[in-house]
Amino acid sequence: MPNKINFNRLILLIAICFIFAQTAFSQGKDVITHESMWLMKRVGAPVPSPDGKWVVFSMTEPAYDEKEQASDLWIVPADGSAKPRRLTFSKAGEGGAAWSPDGKRIAFSAKREGDDAAQIYVLNVEEGGEAIRVTNISTGARNPNWRPDGGAILFASSVYPGTMNDEDNKKAATERKNRKYKARVFDSFPVRNWDRWIDEMQTHLFVQELQDGAKAKDLLAGTKLVAEKGFGGAIGSGNDEIGAVWSPDGNSVFFNASTDRTNGAFAETTMEIFQVSTNGGEPKQITKADGSYGRPTFSPDGKTLYATFNPNNDKVFNISKLVSIDTATGNHKILTTNLDNSVNSFAFTPDGKTIYLTAEDAGLEKVYSMPATGGNVTLAMEQTKGCYTNLVIPAKANAVFANWDSAINPPEIFKLDLAAKTSKALTEFNKDALAKWDVAPVQHFWFTSKGGKKIHNMLVTPPKFDANKKYPLIVLMHGGPHSQWRDNWGIRWNYHLIASPGYVVLLTNYTGSTGFGEKFAQDIQGDPLKTPGDEINQAADEAIKKYSFIDGSRQCAAGASYGGHLANWMEASTTHYKCLVAHAGLVNLVSQWGTSDTVYGREKNMGSPWWENAKIWQEQNPAAYAKNFKTPILVTVGEQDFRVPLNNSLENWSILQRMKVPSRLIVFPDANHWILKGEDSRFFYSELLGWFKKYL
Repeated sequence: MPNKINFNRLILLIAICFIFAQTAFSQGKDVITHESMWLMKRVGAPVPSPDGKWVVFSMTEPAYDEKEQASDLWIVPADGSAKPRRLTFSKAGEGGAAWSPDGKRIAFSAKREGDDAAQIYVLNVEEGGEAIRVTNISTGARNPNWRPDGGAILFASSVYPGTMNDEDNKKAATERKNRKYKARVFDSFPVRNWDRWIDEMQTHLFVQELQDGAKAKDLLAGTKLVAEKGFGGAIGSGNDEIGAVWSPDGNSVFFNASTDRTNGAFAETTMEIFQVSTNGGEPKQITKADGSYGRPTFSPDGKTLYATFNPNNDKVFNISKLVSIDTATGNHKILTTNLDNSVNSFAFTPDGKTIYLTAEDAGLEKVYSMPATGGNVTLAMEQTKGCYTNLVIPAKANAVFANWDSAINPPEIFKLDLAAKTSKALTEFNKDALAKWDVAPVQHFWFTSKGGKKIHNMLVTPPKFDANKKYPLIVLMHGGPHSQWRDNWGIRWNYHLIASPGYVVLLTNYTGSTGFGEKFAQDIQGDPLKTPGDEINQAADEAIKKYSFIDGSRQCAAGASYGGHLANWMEASTTHYKCLVAHAGLVNLVSQWGTSDTVYGREKNMGSPWWENAKIWQEQNPAAYAKNFKTPILVTVGEQDFRVPLNNSLENWSILQRMKVPSRLIVFPDANHWILKGEDSRFFYSELLGWFKKYL
């Protein structure tokens, strides 16, 4: 018995010493700052060589002055036997790196000295030396894709409509430049997207033969397809993009494009898959489904075309499913029938028998496997933290590569051993810097909402955390709404930077969030703000009950985009919080419908246009409750934001000033929907944390 008592005392003593050691270790670490966050190295997606021996990736070394920022291609051996080394050393960054089929060369897009626009360059990795420019097209070249025999490169370029060759494009550019007037003229949707006005330029696909003197050939010039009024690629924040892949024999190209995007004001648009011969001729439409296809990809044996697919129906949200396509009939077969979340990235094993894919799940992004012919989708390995993204498999090697990040780890490149259920970091650019920080992993918890739903949450604790103390609570509300708070690294809303002054941060995945099944995301339809807002308020109450270190008398809430909408809904519907922050948030559902770059999805969510059933549009419209506005609120917005345009923040500001609510308006002239410039971001965080400090 005495020996047992002594043993128990020893265990207790060890535990106490461990706690004190942890505390001392934590107190000796640094508190995260904007500078330490912003200057973290930013690692891009892995691009493995066909034999799986090497991995190329982009790496950005950020700076507050964009002129001092560097972005280059790096390479690392896939077995981790050596550290990464830099491949390129130019001032301008490189994009779209792609290995040649023989694994000796890399193609990429870059705007180098002497280039008026980005061009495709080829670097011989095996022999070394300088990269050689292989295109010379006035409209620029991007997204290189090697022909299966390695003798040509497919790329995209944005050209003037009706042009047949580069000389036509040069002439058209000169004519526009010499015009004495400036005007944007539209006859149909779309007119704007994200932060740019939609111009007349069209994205076309080109083939560049790799022989001296060869000129790039426009595969779509002069076709009836591009003459259609609704033709276009997927509308992005920069150029329209067309996803394209070579046919296995290299004689044609399969690509996805829209022919009905001019219907965007009154209907869902589609992205179908087409095939065009490299010898010329009219593209053939392969698919004819009511929905949108993306990322066309052939199986390793070249016999089957795969893609992601999102159907159009009466739902405001549908998960992205993996399908195989019969190129003869255009019919598709859904393969991920038992996966209730969207397919994000996918890749084939070299034998073509298995597909590995990533999908969200309760704040994480996990790796799954399935038979290539369809069937049961199963978890490939257990995962309790972080997110795997950009999953890729080499053409000739059984190896899996991906980025992995978490709330306390910026993205790095990992090699996954799915047989052993393990992963190994191939890059560790931020390891030494991270070791200096006092940051803790997120904590997950669930509760049942008053509506009977299981609601997922994550909690972040501050540096030098002491569970015996009391901390104010910051409730962060994510955007979307069809996204989720994830255990991942962020710059726009860095959980630990927000927690750094001594706050506990709560992250709730409310109704409408992704990663919890299709229906959970769809349930926001017809209920745009109230139920998510109620769940967030209940989450704050549940967290206070669960964690004794939260001071329930000191709470603030903040969000951006849809999270900003929710912040304004909190202003209208509750006095739960000491203060609020709304970035890029709507205050008036009606004016947001009329001025945003997208309209039909908002109408679909509400069940009708606002003039047909104004009651629904007003019941959850923050501006309709202006008389209730009392909570101090910080309102911020990017002047170039076309998704939630400046007018909504100005309307909000007018109401706040009219109601004499303590408030501050900050407009970032150079920002779009996000604050991307370093100094703007630093100022935003200083104002955000200053606002919290003032009221907490």
